[in-house]
Amino acid sequence: MPLEEKNPQVKAKTVMIVAGEASGDMHGAALVREMLKINPSLNFYGIGGNRLGEIGVKLVANAAEMAVVGLTEVFFKLGKFIKIMNRMKKSMDSRKPDLVILIDYPDFNLPLARAARKRGIKVFYYISPQVWAWRKGRIEQIKKTVNKMAVILPFEVDTYKERGFAVEYVGHPLLDLVKPHYSQSESRKKFNLSADKTTVGLLPGSRPSETQKLLPEMLQAAEILAQKIPDIQFILPLADTLEEKMISETIAGAGIKITVVSGNTYDVISCADLAIVASGTATLETALLGIPMIIIYKISPFSYFVGKLAVSVKNIGLVNIIAGKTIVPELIQDKADAGHIAREALAILENSARRREIISELAKIRAKLGKPGAAIRAAKLACDML
Repeated sequence: MPLEEKNPQVKAKTVMIVAGEASGDMHGAALVREMLKINPSLNFYGIGGNRLGEIGVKLVANAAEMAVVGLTEVFFKLGKFIKIMNRMKKSMDSRKPDLVILIDYPDFNLPLARAARKRGIKVFYYISPQVWAWRKGRIEQIKKTVNKMAVILPFEVDTYKERGFAVEYVGHPLLDLVKPHYSQSESRKKFNLSADKTTVGLLPGSRPSETQKLLPEMLQAAEILAQKIPDIQFILPLADTLEEKMISETIAGAGIKITVVSGNTYDVISCADLAIVASGTATLETALLGIPMIIIYKISPFSYFVGKLAVSVKNIGLVNIIAGKTIVPELIQDKADAGHIAREALAILENSARRREIISELAKIRAKLGKPGAAIRAAKLACDML
């Protein structure tokens, strides 16, 4: 009798994965892809966006429903969050996953980790909450509920070590993902932009709420820039979590042409001489492409007040935090308006020495993030837990 007939067929393992934001969806998809290379029989379900759905994860809820910025927005969506949380807890009882993978998104994922541990389900946390910036007390909760944590920034290892929790450093997943297909000149041609015009990229964020706050200010700033630099053009990469109709309607009210492109995000960003970027993952993507930028950030006044009391870092932009100093301007809250944005943009566009200095500093960011292969290393850690 052949060897395989002697043993009963092993039941395929089930993995729950939760990515509540666009960046988590992107990194989660890369992780799932690598895990399936190691074990093609794995079954995945959970919360994510288009990327996780396209790779075969059965989505219980879509990340677009859960994308919020600030405490007041969380309050208004609290009912929806509770429903989705209850749905995920019930799925732990009915589907009995062998492993729960959580990606960042701590206010939702940490309670979910606690629920998994109560049921005896192993928890793998990929991409740590930013405990080094605020709420370090969360580390105690993480120690009690998370079996293994994979971090993507080198200094996070020491942050956890100080609290007696050993974590695995896997490097930053963007090192594998941020790769334009074309040169700057080729990209401009592809997107019907003039080859020799000053080009500014507008990146208003991946969440509808932040886009509604930031895009109007970006558009007004673009109008000011067009008056100061007549030979200028603008391009906007559309995040797959946003509806093109909403963006188009907002742009229609502006007195300036904006080229909107779906997909090809990195080629779109690489078109630019300067990018105006909502604080978040996009700032690091822009940095890895070597494009000078201005980081902007605006939330509700109450959320900002609470945040100022809790946050313990000088900068909010991930680029500046990794650099350990302010290498690109940050315009926060009241300063994230058209006038300030336009002034900072002109200060960079009209000063070639400053542009070169920023580009030089951005090149150093890549060296600080370790080696490519984060998703592969994280996938091995996750599969070893099954």
